Amino acid sequence: METVNIHEAKTQLSKLLDGVSKGKPFIIAKAGKPIARVVSIDAPEAGQARRLGFLTGQVQVPDDFDRMGEEEILAQFGVDDAPAA
Repeated sequence: METVNIHEAKTQLSKLLDGVSKGKPFIIAKAGKPIARVVSIDAPEAGQARRLGFLTGQVQVPDDFDRMGEEEILAQFGVDDAPAA
């Protein structure tokens, strides 16, 4: 994410906001210290973005998941005998 100082943000605000509307947020800094983040109004708020693992503990995968439907699949490929487990 691009960081700009206050003076640059004031002089190039239109250009920076055009970038924001195209999905390029930026940070405004004062003396090199970030003080504000400018993002699109449609951007998800902090904590609203989907995270991996959001269903942890709510879903169980069966032990035979990788063999589910094995007989049907083999039958579709014309294999009569299923391999020994």
